[in-house]
Amino acid sequence: MATFRSAAVLLAPDGTRTPGTAALFAEPSRKGGIPPWAGDFRPANSAGNGPKNALKKPFTLELPDGSTGKVVVQSVKQGKGGVVLALMGEDAPPF
Repeated sequence: MATFRSAAVLLAPDGTRTPGTAALFAEPSRKGGIPPWAGDFRPANSAGNGPKNALKKPFTLELPDGSTGKVVVQSVKQGKGGVVLALMGEDAPPF
């Protein structure tokens, strides 16, 4: 299982950019297909609670090296540590 943790930007369809930290993982592909991947995104303190009405919406996750991946927000959790968006990747993992 590949893992990745780094600064990232969540890009909304309207062009709004939300900086934060992504913690992503991929699992081995099944029968030669595209490996499934998912993870969490924590908006930076300067980004507040992150994108509004993000649940079940498509976004683009942009990594520091310029690679991108399409994601859908599966859940939004608010806790003592701030907001955490659970992401499900589409297509090939960008890491």
